[in-house]
Amino acid sequence: MKKPKIKPKNINFASGPSSKRAGWTPNALKGALVGRYHKSDDCIYKVREVLQKSRDILGIPKNYKLAIVPASDTGAVELALWNLLGKLPVEVLVFGSFSKHWAIDIAKELKIKNCKILEAGFGKLPNLQAVKSDTKDIVFTLNATTAGTCVPANMNWLKSKRKGLTICDGSSGVFAYNINWKKLDVITWSWQKVMGGEAGFGMLALSPKAVKRLESFSPKNRPIPKVFRIKKNGKLDEEIFDGYSINTLSMLAVEDAIDSLNWIKKVGGLKGSVKRVEQNYKVLETFVNGSEIFEFLCPQKQYRSKTSVCLKIVDKDFAKLSKLAQKKFLGAMIKLLEKEKVAYDISSYRYAPLGLRIWCGPTINLTDLKALTSWLEWAFIQLK
Repeated sequence: MKKPKIKPKNINFASGPSSKRAGWTPNALKGALVGRYHKSDDCIYKVREVLQKSRDILGIPKNYKLAIVPASDTGAVELALWNLLGKLPVEVLVFGSFSKHWAIDIAKELKIKNCKILEAGFGKLPNLQAVKSDTKDIVFTLNATTAGTCVPANMNWLKSKRKGLTICDGSSGVFAYNINWKKLDVITWSWQKVMGGEAGFGMLALSPKAVKRLESFSPKNRPIPKVFRIKKNGKLDEEIFDGYSINTLSMLAVEDAIDSLNWIKKVGGLKGSVKRVEQNYKVLETFVNGSEIFEFLCPQKQYRSKTSVCLKIVDKDFAKLSKLAQKKFLGAMIKLLEKEKVAYDISSYRYAPLGLRIWCGPTINLTDLKALTSWLEWAFIQLK
């Protein structure tokens, strides 16, 4: 195979923090209110801009509360778990590294006694039809970044009439899929994934049902750390959901989030963002269908992630190698692609099966993915 001539212009294919939008430069941050008190009127105006634009683009129901919280999506999820769980039995869907963390949080840290874990391996989903969403609190990940899998975003597997709460870690799915918000009571995400923003801050959306649980239920013998406190005098702390953050915000990160949201509006809002993701995924799908070397880690198309696309190597000679030899081969392939200035950070997650993980979010241009695919086969053949 001849060495490809065309290289991607943007070679950042990491699954988080993910690539900036095309054309981004630090000049996008020139309006940042650096050196200012983060709760000054001017700064609060900027924070509210992030909240309102997020709400408008995503179509978040008007009666849902929205806030920026500490510690990225991880902090947002754990804030919800620490404040809301314990009243009802819990079911946790585990199908990737981070959902495994939520299961550990619930069973071992919070010590929820009536906790059922529905688990599936990388590239698979638990049986969604077995989920008891009518009587229990359900905790799950929308899009498993490390496993290349995604639950149906229409949430048709969740009951419409539910006694419990649905708590969704939407980290690498919000802004990439058409999500049925009415089926979700808590949904979290961060700027560093689909938006191509900066890390360290999470977004938390609460339904009226989640707010009711928060105000009517206080877990016994469970300390709530300051960075998780969203209740004041037994009621939801409305200020936190009106721009007055729990911790000190980086106004550089806030400005960057505004830039990301403005860009999403320019490409057609949520509809345009979803379309870009679909088109990007289609490039890799076409490539995989014509390849004898690579295959999707998730065999079921309807459950396949379209943002964090995970591939495994199915070449017969590669399969004959020992696990250690396979690991060395893949490492050499990744280094070759980096040396050629073709792709950064496309190795599979360190605890996932060996393979590739390629980000196909909206900030990635279709032409760059097309250019990348020919280099993947070339690099493999060079080392074979």
